[in-house]
Amino acid sequence: MVVKNLVAHAFAVVTALLFVSSATAQSSMPFVPADFAVPEKLETKEFRLRMLTVNDVVMDYDAVMTSVEHLKTIWPGGSDWPDGLIFEQDLIDLGWHQKEFQRRTSFAYTVVSPSESLVTGCVYINPTRKRGYDAAVHLWARQSELAGGLETRLYAAVREWVAKEWPFAKVAFPGRDIDWDEWQAIPDEKQ
Repeated sequence: MVVKNLVAHAFAVVTALLFVSSATAQSSMPFVPADFAVPEKLETKEFRLRMLTVNDVVMDYDAVMTSVEHLKTIWPGGSDWPDGLIFEQDLIDLGWHQKEFQRRTSFAYTVVSPSESLVTGCVYINPTRKRGYDAAVHLWARQSELAGGLETRLYAAVREWVAKEWPFAKVAFPGRDIDWDEWQAIPDEKQ
């Protein structure tokens, strides 16, 4: 009951914040063509990707907080995320991702078990200003799933899915198909 009340309160906070700040999301311009049908999901026998929403906060928070050490290795520069992440902030982050997805300015997918009983990771498809690229994809799997190779299989499935189903000419998977130092050295296109 406490979690349900906390979720309801946090949902009200996020809804208010999204209403007030919808004009300040990552970009005001979609980065996919207006006539492009954004894929709703990717399904395999092992996992399902679908839009990350505020309704995922309980399972997402669990996945993040049980994967802290692994998540610090996903992004460069000694990122300390998610140290100090609290439940309410995770809900706000999920609301932000959901709004960006709806506005078609970036796409965050939760990775869940086929039964949807467990969040096993996330996939983020974002625009980039890096010269020669039109999208950057980041992903992670729950720390408890690493030894079984889930992240490797997730990466392979997402690479194939993005190549077949998305309208991008050149996509980067920083830290995976391109070294972080090399990625960061690519100049940004002028706006």
